[in-house]
Amino acid sequence: MTTYRNRRAISIENGLIRVTVLEEGGHVAEVADIATGVNPLWTPPWPSIEPSAYDPDRHAIYGDGGDAPLLAGIMGHNLCLDIFGGPSAEEARAGIPVHGEASTARFAIARESGTALSMRAEFPHAQLEIARRMDLQDRAVRVRERVTNRIGVDRPIGWTEHVTLGPPFLEHGRTELRLSARRGRVFAGTFGPADYLLEGAEFDWPHAPLAAGGLVNLGTYTAAPSSSAYTAQQMDPDLELAYAAAFSPATQLTFGCVWHRADFPWMGLWEENRARRTAPWNGVTVTWGLEFGASPFPETRRQMIERGTLFGTPTFRWIPAYGSVDVQYWLFLDAGRSSLDEVMRRDA
Repeated sequence: MTTYRNRRAISIENGLIRVTVLEEGGHVAEVADIATGVNPLWTPPWPSIEPSAYDPDRHAIYGDGGDAPLLAGIMGHNLCLDIFGGPSAEEARAGIPVHGEASTARFAIARESGTALSMRAEFPHAQLEIARRMDLQDRAVRVRERVTNRIGVDRPIGWTEHVTLGPPFLEHGRTELRLSARRGRVFAGTFGPADYLLEGAEFDWPHAPLAAGGLVNLGTYTAAPSSSAYTAQQMDPDLELAYAAAFSPATQLTFGCVWHRADFPWMGLWEENRARRTAPWNGVTVTWGLEFGASPFPETRRQMIERGTLFGTPTFRWIPAYGSVDVQYWLFLDAGRSSLDEVMRRDA
């Protein structure tokens, strides 16, 4: 066990990339390029603490909302399970945090070798268990996850890999993104204080309608001084594998994710660009969330189930009674933009 930004953590590396995971929350805090030290993943601008240490009476720095325990410890790639979004009022009173128990649970982590680790956690309210193994393979990270249902009832669940990019990799008006997406929909309702997309509008990726009229290309991070947005993208149902790849001109690095579309048919793009003025955001936070998962929007469990489908694609997945579901995905970090160029050729 080591520490990373004052958090208990374990790291593995292979001379090309380094991966660090946090004990509490299980967050993938960094997938770093060893040669340059650049980590594309988001590190919040506020101090990070272990979720178990959070006390609302002592930690007003994290705000007074229901997401404060999550924000106290969030970093990089956050696993959302078994909901993607907020709990119901009743679930919140029972102790379910925003994005589910995974976001604040304590994981048992073991370094299997210098280039592999395994981690496991149990969620007492949801009666689920998560097991994850991460193996470094050249400039890629192979991630395998298994979720096991501990009760004798088939259950609908939300399951999203909440990958978030941040500076210095994330650059206003310059960082490019390619997705194997087809159709999209803008969040219906107010998502943030500086929303600029047409509420609830449907579009063909990457050209989303603006509230003021016209279109914007979501394939390049905004150049606006302040903005907020969330869009849900249906990954191309004709492709077996789905992908997202982002290129940063300043760092000359490409970061990406590849997964089986049948496992995670949705990609949510979350944009928080110096818009939220309340604690802990304080008008300085810059993020771009690449959130691939089983659900298109962050919403309560009831809303997720009642939505059912979008564009003919399910908006949650089932886990059988006393059964397990396995998924596999890859994270990669390449020098140069060759990986993005390859994705662009594939798009063409």
